[in-house]
Amino acid sequence: MNYLSRLKSIPVLEGMKDEDLKALSELVKEHKTPAGEDLITEGETGSEMYILIEGKVDVIKKTIFGDPFVVASMDAGMHCVFGEIAMIDNDKRSATVRATSDCVTLSINRKNFDKFCDDRPECGVKLLRLISMNLARNIRKENDNLRMVYQALIEEIETG
Repeated sequence: MNYLSRLKSIPVLEGMKDEDLKALSELVKEHKTPAGEDLITEGETGSEMYILIEGKVDVIKKTIFGDPFVVASMDAGMHCVFGEIAMIDNDKRSATVRATSDCVTLSINRKNFDKFCDDRPECGVKLLRLISMNLARNIRKENDNLRMVYQALIEEIETG
């Protein structure tokens, strides 16, 4: 199946030529995930990156006590990508991504991602920019969270 029109709707890919998007569209797979099902599970290894095309998901991390904690909620209008770290390393998944509504995603595995980037370096830069933007956003959010926790700890010590 050709997913060219879906890829064209993603802002960070707008500058890609149709022939490059067509080549990318031939490497992705569509997944339909019902609400309540996990697309990615924290702690498992994975080699696919996902682009949310339809629906909503929660990004969930476990606390040190094993309790689930929603760190982010995303919808298709955000043109979000998740699982992108798998394009960079072979480590375990850092969070669970759960469908909160019926979802449609496009995925690409590391092997196809690397081939596409090698064959079309200009496009590879655009995809790596997308990954970098997501990682930077996540780091900023985590920094804000750490700052809040640190401030709460200081206040607790001072009033304690």
